[in-house]
Amino acid sequence: MNQARKEIPRSNAASAPRILVVEDESDLALLLAYNLEAEGYVVESVERGDEAELRLAESAPDLVILDWMLPGVSGLEICRRLRARENTRTLPVIMVTARGEEAERVRGLSVGADDYVVKPFSVPELMARVRALLRRSRPERIADRLNAGDLDLDRETRRVRRGSRDIHLGPTEFRLLEYLLEKPGRVFSRAQLLDGVWGQAAEIDERTVDVHVGRLRKALSRGRERDPIRTVRGTGYAFDETFGKP
Repeated sequence: MNQARKEIPRSNAASAPRILVVEDESDLALLLAYNLEAEGYVVESVERGDEAELRLAESAPDLVILDWMLPGVSGLEICRRLRARENTRTLPVIMVTARGEEAERVRGLSVGADDYVVKPFSVPELMARVRALLRRSRPERIADRLNAGDLDLDRETRRVRRGSRDIHLGPTEFRLLEYLLEKPGRVFSRAQLLDGVWGQAAEIDERTVDVHVGRLRKALSRGRERDPIRTVRGTGYAFDETFGKP
């Protein structure tokens, strides 16, 4: 039986890239979280390598900032394991360490880190590296607009249009459409949509997803207009990747 979940307002957090900070120096972890959140990212911080492994197994973020020296499991070993798994093989990783020697930098990059930052480092420079990596790896997460066929979603103005008409969506329906549009064709379970759209802290029933999908469909399609949301029986929902194509 699904456990009830309490819905909480989340503004635009669901659409922001998620970053996992793995750092055992609490002051540095707080500094990174503060600056990343100021940039609009959703941030989770853990202090131990084994705890990071659990978080990564539960749900992969959009980027990892990973300290080299960690209790439990080293950052180097975590990076090696990420690259060995199919679902995290291309996950962007920035290695943060006090080891500045060339041989150590080469070692960090050789296990699969995408970038390497030596302590002490410039926070603005790190933010620039985060943006650059996300731009290359997940452009749909930072694009101002998402489009499919005659459907256009503008993140800046929070407006949705289909052809020449405006579509008026509530905040939850907007986040739901945004989340599905980021990965056309991917099927999300109701539990995944709850975590991605409402957030892990939310406490609402999975059936609520069906209600909001129904509202979204009613707003998006009129008359004989094609429904862009695909239901996968027994699994969940997806944005139809063939929508708007011949």
